[in-house]
Amino acid sequence: MVITDDIRYVGVNDHQIDLFEGQYIVPNGMAYNSYVILDEKITVMDTVDVHFTDEWLGNIKNVLGDKKPDYLVVQHVEPDHSASISAFVNEYPEAVVVANAKAFEMINNFYRIDFGDKKLVVKDGEEFSTGAHTLKFVFAIMVHWPEVMFTYDSKDKVLFSADAFGKFGALDVDEEWDCEARRYYIGIVGKFGMQVQNVLKKAAELDIQTICPLHGPVLKAPLEHYLAQYNTWSSYGVESEGVMIAYTSVYGNTKKAVEILAKELEDLGCPKVAVNDLAREDMAECVEDAFRYGKIVLATTTYNGSIFPFMREFIEHLTERNFQKKTIGLIENGSWGPMAAKIMKDKLANSKDITWTENNVRILSSVSDENIEQIKALAKELV
Repeated sequence: MVITDDIRYVGVNDHQIDLFEGQYIVPNGMAYNSYVILDEKITVMDTVDVHFTDEWLGNIKNVLGDKKPDYLVVQHVEPDHSASISAFVNEYPEAVVVANAKAFEMINNFYRIDFGDKKLVVKDGEEFSTGAHTLKFVFAIMVHWPEVMFTYDSKDKVLFSADAFGKFGALDVDEEWDCEARRYYIGIVGKFGMQVQNVLKKAAELDIQTICPLHGPVLKAPLEHYLAQYNTWSSYGVESEGVMIAYTSVYGNTKKAVEILAKELEDLGCPKVAVNDLAREDMAECVEDAFRYGKIVLATTTYNGSIFPFMREFIEHLTERNFQKKTIGLIENGSWGPMAAKIMKDKLANSKDITWTENNVRILSSVSDENIEQIKALAKELV
């Protein structure tokens, strides 16, 4: 794949994987991206997962022919991007590996490689010439690991963005960027919104026409949509107007209350009602919806003196990722001692800028006429 006159794609598609990072369902696989900058000094940008080392090295040879790379830049040491470093060094022993000090420390922890004099440590903001191209290294600490850096090519106006602007899905599958980029961002990077905001400010100072991430497609100008989405996600803003309802139900009574609420919201003109059954749907998709919408309803039962396990897990996913800036309504069900509402509030007590609805719903076993009136009042407040 030709990115610019001087930049080629040499990454791979992974359709063997079922769970990315051991937890995220990836029905359309993953891409592990790597790039080659052709210049007086040839530079390879990052490596790939160890299961695809031979294919990756073959891709490099197909681009270079008899030429050999002079540099390997390591922007991120997570193994899906760094596990082929040893093979690269063995294949091209004269090449110099370029990374920051923290990255080299982590490479040693993972792979115990002795680079000898074939090692170049770079600092934040430092520039590096390969001939016609000048590469500027922009540290992106905790986006989403501490060693991460971006690389900006001022000649072709390309930002090599490490895991930022990435998405789930292999590149030989045609699918919308937003959905799987959102799920990827919130699941993997979502905790580090402040750090993403900081690096977006750095990126705003650069003339970027192309973004080359380590996962997902290469993004070409105009880039406003992608930058705006990242700004919304990393500032924990509202992306879509509507109400997200997350629920668990044991005997169907809490589910019935949720169905009544969804119908009321729709009848009142709510632009979107996203209903998520936490016991049956992909948890990462549910978490994605919670961050996407500005208004959330949590509905669950009191269970073993606490809340139903899937709701507990769901809220833990939210708080782990710095869930904030939401309006939240509560529906609780308890046959003899309802405690779910209090427990849910307690679990979200440290979340910033949460507005709790005045109208909430307390069900005693099954939905009563009084509950229906409470549901209607909650729907009106939310709309």
